[in-house]
Amino acid sequence: MARGPRQFAARYGPWAIVAGASEGIGAAFAHALAAKGLDLVIVARRAGPLAELGDELETRHKVKVQALALDLGEPGNIAALLAALADREIGLLVWNAALSVMGPFLDQPLDAHLTELEVNCRSPLTVVHALGNLMVARRRGGIILLSSLSGMQGTALVANYAATKAWTRVLAEGLWWELGKSGVDVLACVAGATETPGYRSSAPKRGSDANVPVQSPDAVAAEALAALGRRPSIITGSRNRFAAALLSRLLPRRAAVRLMGRTMDRMYGG
Repeated sequence: MARGPRQFAARYGPWAIVAGASEGIGAAFAHALAAKGLDLVIVARRAGPLAELGDELETRHKVKVQALALDLGEPGNIAALLAALADREIGLLVWNAALSVMGPFLDQPLDAHLTELEVNCRSPLTVVHALGNLMVARRRGGIILLSSLSGMQGTALVANYAATKAWTRVLAEGLWWELGKSGVDVLACVAGATETPGYRSSAPKRGSDANVPVQSPDAVAAEALAALGRRPSIITGSRNRFAAALLSRLLPRRAAVRLMGRTMDRMYGG
């Protein structure tokens, strides 16, 4: 049964936080949640685009918005984030913040891989633990963690990123069962290629991604919010679900990893 904005706000409001909100999927989630009447804390590294989004959300949707410009790769900033949330009743967490280090694994400095772990794993783990405890005490709330099709198997040229996204999916699925007993809904949103500035700035070779299904950010957010509270994870987009089924069910693991490697080599020149 579809949930109207009032029902949604009663279960997941009054405030939602979207980490990685300044553009793309994060901004789409922010707009979708504001349209449902939730006040928002939006977090991203770049202050300018974040402030512009906050003004747009307040003007279009008539909600309260708190914009926090924080680099989530800096460990101390997670404590600052949680301190800023202390006087807000956060009913929904959307963790879209992510760092993707592109290129051959050994060509990238170790510090870059460790920062990737900080943003993609340690930071969401810390925030989920803190906010999850508060949600369980209220016996309501929701958590959406953004994963990726690259994490469904080993993926060359983004090997560490793919590993972090596999971790994200497994964490969310486990918490779906654990926290669901206390009225808190958890969802892993597995997104494929999405038409975002980040995807285009990763510079796939012209025409090399012609057969890659590319979704709109709005479609990803809409599917995830519709699935929240109904299942532990969702792969957004019918073509992405078909690709995932092919890779995980129909092909041997070795063949799936090889196929992804060849695809990445073709797109990014590995």
